[in-house]
Amino acid sequence: MSNAPTEARAREPSKPDESDTYQSETLLSKSARGATFLVGLQVGSRALTFVVNQILLRYLSPELLAISTQLELYSITSLYFARESLRVALQRQRKGVEARKPERHGPKEETTTTSEAEAYASARRAQEAVNLSYLAMLLGAPLTLILAKVYKRRAEAAVLDTPYFQASVEVYVAATLLELLIEPCHVVAQQQMLYGTRALAETSATFTRCIVTCAIAVWSSRDLGVLPFAAGQLSYACMLNIIYYSKLWPIATQSGYSLMIRSLDQSSNPNVFSLFPKRLLNLAVTLYAQSGLKHLLTQGDSILIATLASLNSQGTYALASNYGSLLARVLFQPIEESSRGVFGGLLAQDSTLRPKNVQSAKRYLSILLRSYNLLSVFIISVGPTLAPICLRYVAGPRWSSTSAGEVLAVYCYYVPLLAINGILEAFVSAAATPAELRKQSMWMFAFSAGFVGAGFVSLRVYDLGAKGLVFANAVNMGMRILWSWRFVKTYFQREGVDLTIREFLPTWGTTSSGFGTAWYLNVMKKSFDGTWRDLLQCLVIGGVYGILL
Repeated sequence: MSNAPTEARAREPSKPDESDTYQSETLLSKSARGATFLVGLQVGSRALTFVVNQILLRYLSPELLAISTQLELYSITSLYFARESLRVALQRQRKGVEARKPERHGPKEETTTTSEAEAYASARRAQEAVNLSYLAMLLGAPLTLILAKVYKRRAEAAVLDTPYFQASVEVYVAATLLELLIEPCHVVAQQQMLYGTRALAETSATFTRCIVTCAIAVWSSRDLGVLPFAAGQLSYACMLNIIYYSKLWPIATQSGYSLMIRSLDQSSNPNVFSLFPKRLLNLAVTLYAQSGLKHLLTQGDSILIATLASLNSQGTYALASNYGSLLARVLFQPIEESSRGVFGGLLAQDSTLRPKNVQSAKRYLSILLRSYNLLSVFIISVGPTLAPICLRYVAGPRWSSTSAGEVLAVYCYYVPLLAINGILEAFVSAAATPAELRKQSMWMFAFSAGFVGAGFVSLRVYDLGAKGLVFANAVNMGMRILWSWRFVKTYFQREGVDLTIREFLPTWGTTSSGFGTAWYLNVMKKSFDGTWRDLLQCLVIGGVYGILL
């Protein structure tokens, strides 16, 4: 193994100059462009997935949709526990010039220029990220196999009797292992803000998955169960590998680092086994438990309903939650992911510019929260009436007799909580110290207990079905928001910056108009006759209110 570029001696602190200010502004502008890329990616991929799903829903029963959701949960869980804590830790990697070109000796000795030092620092950081990504693969491979075995053992008889179920699980295992192989490319693309490469890879992979899934399901002459979904997932993983490695391998070679694991020089920051930066590795270990609890809370509804509800109820909830969380996946998730990078870049830099960076972080957070709150007023006002009508047209007659529409209406009240919690927890993950993250993990454990309790009461005591599960999720999300808000407010107070809730709450006029719109739509709903005129009336009222808002 060859050595990656050596690290440089830390530069002496200096007074803020235009270059420092420019770097801070560049970070914000790049992150803004990155968020735009990611939102565009999500819109395109979700739009394509949406069209394909409308076709598949004509061929799927609630039971098959429930099993496909369980397999997707298995894959997501394997990948999340393998890589999430490492990804979050790498977003807090220091951005300063930390490496320098080795000194030259002899008659042609030259000093290292700033541009050379920055190039070596960038290569060093990239190699650190690549090396850490191999830990995700090392951890993910056995975890994927173990979870698959556990899932097959605990599956219900109705699930095991599904045609080609065993083959579908094996294909999902292969797809998950293949997706882990792209981790070195993903962390480099994220670190160096190669959003175009990422958009190309994920869009191409999503398109391939949709075509493969739809083609097999529609044109097959026999019942294949959930095998079309498994084949689609395998094609998705293969395409990700093809695009990522073909694009990033030449970049890595030209920039002086490798997408294979390499030893790191011990001359500066301490490393573990000469491979992994100790500070980032310790942070990843600290984040692991917290990330695990966060995943259990995020996917807890799927886990809980898979445990306590029938396959039919699981399929109904899966349909409603997929449509209900569409906005969260398309808009909120990319902004949350980009914001973690913004907050991490601004707050991880210890320099004379820190007061300015803290103010920039506060301004960025306030703008997002204010925008989310305005959007939330619109969703709560229009969504509960409009969403069930839209579902009637897009999901087809097979699903009109289920309670999916009622669940989707209730889900509209939950979406704003997803948005607010996402951006607050992005700030916490970027700004909290290891001790504070451990404290958050303890609180998340308490929140998970509260969620399970609320879910049990809703599903077993009051028999509220999928609607009760939405309520349990809302209780859990509310507790997480309160904890994160308390952390954010305390953090800014320590930095001498005041942040009040009044800065981003909607005005009384906005809130009142929202209540009025919701009341009018609820009254008008009593006269609906089940025709296209119902949809048209809601769209007109919602459009006018959205423009006024």
